[in-house]
Amino acid sequence: MSQKVQTLFDNDEHKVLFFTDLVAGEAIPSNQLVIIDHGEAALFDPGGELTYTPLSIELAKQLNVKSALRYVFASHQDPDIITSLPRWLMHSDCKVVTSRLWARFLPHLVSDFVSGKMNKSLMDRMVEVPDEGGKIRLGQSNIVAVPAHFLHSVGNFHFYDPVSKILFSGDVGAAMTPGQDHEPVENVEEHIPLMEGFHKRYMASNKACQVWVKRVRALDVEMMVPQHGKAFVGKDKVQAFLDWFERLECGVDLL
Repeated sequence: MSQKVQTLFDNDEHKVLFFTDLVAGEAIPSNQLVIIDHGEAALFDPGGELTYTPLSIELAKQLNVKSALRYVFASHQDPDIITSLPRWLMHSDCKVVTSRLWARFLPHLVSDFVSGKMNKSLMDRMVEVPDEGGKIRLGQSNIVAVPAHFLHSVGNFHFYDPVSKILFSGDVGAAMTPGQDHEPVENVEEHIPLMEGFHKRYMASNKACQVWVKRVRALDVEMMVPQHGKAFVGKDKVQAFLDWFERLECGVDLL
């Protein structure tokens, strides 16, 4: 398996795959996570047009995308998160899991041609998550939608896998480490300068940070995987990030 695809967890019935460095050039690099449980797969923040082809090629090496991909999860509505949506709807039978706040916006990404080719209407293929979050059944396990509102989207969710104890944290924990995203964070203190500017500008306020940290501390998280940059592997690294993020002044705090 190449460095673009890593297995983060595998107990034969439940597997977590981590995709990195699929896009080169001027676009922001992004990471994708895939969870497979008893033959059913979920793809998290699949990205945009630039990501679709290399990701679909790599994913096809792991599973039958058409029949096995049950869900595409979108943490929020940004272009690097979900603009490849029409492709996944066309070439798989997946449903799209996103905040109830954004469910009526995503149809703007889907042309009449794509809608006409689908067996079901787009809204029939939406799973709308309420503000308080919830659980989405995958195989014989559940994916937990963890509210992350205003970090940085007003309707935002992160996704926790209780089996692998991995939290896919979207833009929280993001950093620009091109070509090194497949490597874990070695020292959180030294990693902070790579995260700080982005988090200060894109996160709404320290109150939003604190609310999210309280939720995450209630989970048993052994690994935190952001959509950009390196993963935080080990409870000590996750704890060090939470300690920093809980104190961060950002957004409206700095106006």
